[in-house]
Amino acid sequence: MATPQREGSLAAPTRHALDWKNPEFYNEEAVLDEMERVFDLCHGCRRCVSLCHSFPTLFDLVDESDTFEVDGVAKADYWKVVDHCYLCDLCYMTKCPYTPPHEWNIDFPHLMLRAKAIKHKKGETTVRDKVLSSTDAVGKLAGIPVVAQTVNTLNKNRLFRKGLQQAMGVHPAAKVPDYHTNTGRKRLSGSNSRLTRAAVQAKPAGRTQGKVALFATCYGNYNEPHILEDLVKVFEHNAIPVNLLDKEQCCGMPKLELGDLEAVAAAKEVNIPEMIAMIDQGWDIVGPVPSCVLMFKQELPLMFPDDADVQRVKQHIFDPFEYLMLREKQGLLNKDFPESLGKVSYHASCHLRVQNIGYKTREVLSLIPDTELELLERCSGHDGTYAVKEEFHDISMKICRPIFNKVKQAQPDYYGSDCPMAGHQIENGLGAEAMPPTHPMTMLRIAYGLA
Repeated sequence: MATPQREGSLAAPTRHALDWKNPEFYNEEAVLDEMERVFDLCHGCRRCVSLCHSFPTLFDLVDESDTFEVDGVAKADYWKVVDHCYLCDLCYMTKCPYTPPHEWNIDFPHLMLRAKAIKHKKGETTVRDKVLSSTDAVGKLAGIPVVAQTVNTLNKNRLFRKGLQQAMGVHPAAKVPDYHTNTGRKRLSGSNSRLTRAAVQAKPAGRTQGKVALFATCYGNYNEPHILEDLVKVFEHNAIPVNLLDKEQCCGMPKLELGDLEAVAAAKEVNIPEMIAMIDQGWDIVGPVPSCVLMFKQELPLMFPDDADVQRVKQHIFDPFEYLMLREKQGLLNKDFPESLGKVSYHASCHLRVQNIGYKTREVLSLIPDTELELLERCSGHDGTYAVKEEFHDISMKICRPIFNKVKQAQPDYYGSDCPMAGHQIENGLGAEAMPPTHPMTMLRIAYGLA
């Protein structure tokens, strides 16, 4: 059978808007029929087998069926494939040859998202999954003085983690982040007035205005505020003033992965006006976590294609290393690095790779003299919550094994990922005696010799 080809073999894939407000979007029978069509095509291709566990699950179901075809798989088992998809988007962006405008019109991640939305609407979301995806609420509660110390201590206690597994289904071997009372936004808010005054010195260049409003993210705010501090130090060192948004909520990615699209929309109603207010004043937006930036670059614009403000934010939000390399093109990046990093194992996270901006973190770190950089491109299998869940943790570590094996072999001076959670997933695979990961922004701060 001849394989249909995309119009113009080099045509870029087209991402269709997510028609999530249409009642037909939640038609379970229609979604199951579409899954059968797509699964049959995926079974005939099998190109994505190494990406995540959704595809091995699907192919095992087919190979163990009576017919050895998708028609031999019970539709009730389709949900096993859905549960293993964590919307990394790599199949769409890097592997699948049948994305639109190809006539087969496959968008596997958004088909899985539609199925997740149906499960959520039917009330099939567990308490654990609701809690794990409520990052703002958990961060605020766990960040209360005394509570933070207690939570951080208990999360390292083996007996408590066994109890947490029984009560909530959180795997006892999964790394969970610390929580901070002195959050990132608190640490940086005292410097806002100074930074605002310094904004008059901003130098626009190319697409950049030369001054940045920081979307702190839940993780940066509650779990690793030092990443925010290092970002500010690096940007200020490059004469880029940094300010905070007046207020922010979770970007919505954890709720998107849960299929709770109404919660995504509610978060958008808080964040987009705050970002637009800063953009109107000539500020660009930068976020330190790739998943959060991707939310505003891709997922919200596809959910709200007719919202002019959402589309405007899409044009003005940047990955921090993307921003620095845009400045470098105009000769505005400070390349005076008094410290080398030696040997570095750098993991490029999935949600950074699918932004289609290239390996900007690698490009920046490669400018540091006497620094040897190894790029690790495979998925870490973390996904924010997937690696924490008891039924998925072992699979997530299997997905990550090629990465931490490479790090073991390299024995680098530093290793880390743009996604800090992926960094800790690698740390988990390296074992209890492993040195902790270093975020690339922290690496850059070290290379600049900044305290």
